Amino acid sequence: MRHTISVLVENKFGVLARVSGMFSGRGFNIDSLNVAPTHDPSLSRITVVLKGDESALNLAVKQLVKLVNVVEVVDFKEGMAVVRELVLLKVKADTRTRSEIMQICDIFRAKIVNVSTESVIIEVTGDEGKVGAFINLIEPFGILELARTGQLALKR
Repeated sequence: MRHTISVLVENKFGVLARVSGMFSGRGFNIDSLNVAPTHDPSLSRITVVLKGDESALNLAVKQLVKLVNVVEVVDFKEGMAVVRELVLLKVKADTRTRSEIMQICDIFRAKIVNVSTESVIIEVTGDEGKVGAFINLIEPFGILELARTGQLALKR
């Protein structure tokens, strides 16, 4: 089963290693891991998306709460959070295909953030379904590079 966990931590050296090590040490496969400071520079938010057994996850969350420098842990159940992801794609684009790519971007509210003679770089944000649908439509044009942030989540 897939889980999204939000961990608010003190912004200190080694905290990320302890948190991710705790999950991997208990056999969880981390699908995505995102870390950044919050509006308070002394705190960071770690968002982890992972697969694993429900009972094992409950035990892991209880152990996470006990870690030094962990302020808050939230296991988001379905519908509890707003979840988004940012993706940057470099796509082949020439004068013949550029207008079709732009139309797809308009439909998905994606932004073209860079244009060259042979490619465009597109920024798209949204939930997993939107991002996946966009990538599927853009793929036939030729994806040259792709970078994903992984999921970010905040409690509703």
